[in-house]
Amino acid sequence: MNEPHPDLPIQPAWKTQDLVDFLSKDKSPTICFYGGEPLLETNKILEIMDQIDAEHYSLQTNGLLLNKLPTEYLIRFSTILVSIDGDEEKTDVNRGKGTYDKLSTNIKDIRSRGFTGDLIARMTISETSEIYKDVVYLIENTELTFDHVHWQLDVQWDEGMETRWDDFPKWMLKYNEGISRLVDYWITNLERGENKGMVPLLGIFRHILNNTSTDLPCEAGLRSFAIRTDGKISFCPLPPEYDFSVVGDIEKNSPSELENVIGVGNTCLECEVYNLCGGRCLFAEKTKLWGEKGFDLVCGTVKHLIRELQSIKPRVETLIQKGIVKREDFDYPKYNNTTEIIP
Repeated sequence: MNEPHPDLPIQPAWKTQDLVDFLSKDKSPTICFYGGEPLLETNKILEIMDQIDAEHYSLQTNGLLLNKLPTEYLIRFSTILVSIDGDEEKTDVNRGKGTYDKLSTNIKDIRSRGFTGDLIARMTISETSEIYKDVVYLIENTELTFDHVHWQLDVQWDEGMETRWDDFPKWMLKYNEGISRLVDYWITNLERGENKGMVPLLGIFRHILNNTSTDLPCEAGLRSFAIRTDGKISFCPLPPEYDFSVVGDIEKNSPSELENVIGVGNTCLECEVYNLCGGRCLFAEKTKLWGEKGFDLVCGTVKHLIRELQSIKPRVETLIQKGIVKREDFDYPKYNNTTEIIP
């Protein structure tokens, strides 16, 4: 595996016109501003939005600078994903004292200034997380007004699961128990006519309900790409420093040349849940930093979630027949909003 190269420019070395030229060949581009923290380059964001009329704009942010985003640009975003891990104690332990209060203030601010797009709590799930408690807290919190909650497991980024996890296999059992509780919480609320916006559940269940299949839900390497600060194009924003992730160049390639340039390997293609998972994470599948055993353990969490969702399909179909919920209620996301779907 290629070793990382940490010498990429911190700020974009390419000109906005380079991006304009590149995306002029895409009839309906969707642009996500991603970091690091993209709002440290707010002027660049505004410049891009002034010059490119994207079909959708998304923003992944730690939320601490949201109050600096001018209202006329704020309301053009279809989706804003804010990094938050649960209640004040959990978030501040992970992200620094005072973070939760600042996030709460800024979320209220953007709502008061007219942001009506999809506001997503984007959680990082680590060994300190209690998946059921933390997710339900964010869904039920009426002050934070999140439309959806998404989570990603903090796994397979290190050389071995013992690097930052004391006992991942033991924690995984608790996580799976929490997932079972979340599915039960979801169906209980669906029976009341309320669809709680848990992205992994919605994104997978839409295919279970409609008997459809998916490829990699985040579309990395298929229809979604990341432009590095040096102008190279990576299949995903997660491994920009790895040369193996480079699939093109903003000045040399067109969007159509990159479509379906890379996909998951046989480990995923031969899996019994591939039609509903699509591969979980292209970077993790290509690197397998935790080895085969660690990779399989993480996949076990996905299989558990899928089994739990499959078990409630008859109940949901009955709810649809009774008119309590609608089939289209599960059609999420309607566009690539940068949620990976699979935790």
